[in-house]
Amino acid sequence: MNFKELKIWERSYQLTFVGYKILCEVSFEEKFGITSQLKKALASIPSNIAEGASRSSDKGFMRFLHIAFGSAFEAETQFMLLKDLHLIKTDISSILIEINEVQKMIASFIRNLKSKNQIVKA
Repeated sequence: MNFKELKIWERSYQLTFVGYKILCEVSFEEKFGITSQLKKALASIPSNIAEGASRSSDKGFMRFLHIAFGSAFEAETQFMLLKDLHLIKTDISSILIEINEVQKMIASFIRNLKSKNQIVKA
């Protein structure tokens, strides 16, 4: 499966791109703190989807989707921290909405893979 053809990968890749652009405004002092961790969480989402797509089984793919799912929640939490600690001035409501949409897409993808595998086993 070519991961670049997956809407879930494309959407999470764009989320990462937008997130990195937003983080450019964070102060230099914070660049190596929460910002560094947030960049890793953002990049982890499409990266794990891509790696999972390369697996030879749905079970293997689901493992990486779960990691991407966790990274999406990690990114959401870290953006909220940046906002609540007043470390970022940009309105982040649109990226939080986009993170939530990606979370829903990942959850749906996992459910579909599970259901597909239950039908095959029956």
